[in-house]
Amino acid sequence: MASYALHLPLSIPLTYISLCGIGALVMRGAGCTINDMWDKNLDKAVERTKERPLARGDLTRKDAFIFLGAQLSVGLAVLLQFNWYSILLGASSLSLVTIYPLMKRITHWPQAVLGLAFNWGALLGWSAVAGTVDWAVCLPLYAGGVSWTLVYDSIYAHQDKSDDVHAGIKSTALLFGDHSRSILTALSASTISLVSYAGYLNQHTEIFYGGVTLAALQLGRILYRTDFNDRASCWNGFAGSGWAGFWIWMGAFTDYGLTLL
Repeated sequence: MASYALHLPLSIPLTYISLCGIGALVMRGAGCTINDMWDKNLDKAVERTKERPLARGDLTRKDAFIFLGAQLSVGLAVLLQFNWYSILLGASSLSLVTIYPLMKRITHWPQAVLGLAFNWGALLGWSAVAGTVDWAVCLPLYAGGVSWTLVYDSIYAHQDKSDDVHAGIKSTALLFGDHSRSILTALSASTISLVSYAGYLNQHTEIFYGGVTLAALQLGRILYRTDFNDRASCWNGFAGSGWAGFWIWMGAFTDYGLTLL
């Protein structure tokens, strides 16, 4: 979206898509490592997670810490390819990554904290390309991403809700309960509205909104089909939610690509 707004050549978004993709993969992996280190004992009490290497005892926390160091080193190497504004912006997200695993112990909204961490790339990607953040566009885009995360991670959390009650783990799945479908529908509408508003502020064309429309249809299909009391159905709903992001990305990238013709 930044490349579209600034009319930049194709080499710029391709470079930063590659760097941000590697960075996202590595840092989300680091987040998973931190999560498993914090939750070693909690994971033992949940059927789906009790076979994770730390919970099962195959690895020690020292092993995980060494692996985390390697992940963070790769993440730092990627971050150092950006401008200083982006380096500081990216580094500031580490606090969210670190505290996220603690949130399930103290609040029913750990999914919201995950959303704040996972969608930091909406800010970082723009600043990496443009040198600063266009807050008018990026804030609604970021908020839309947070809403999207609340949708798919709440569906994900429904897989473990029976175990979570006994383990003392909190989640939006337990908070929303029987109202999950209606609440997640409202959050999906917020996602689509906020992303559309960001596109409007960035002066995108109908091509972008075509992608957003496909994303809306995908989220609607998932929320209609998902059985929140069936683990397999919840997993399929969680995995399928990723296609919503794909269609939004495709709409934005195609809209940008047409400006190069």
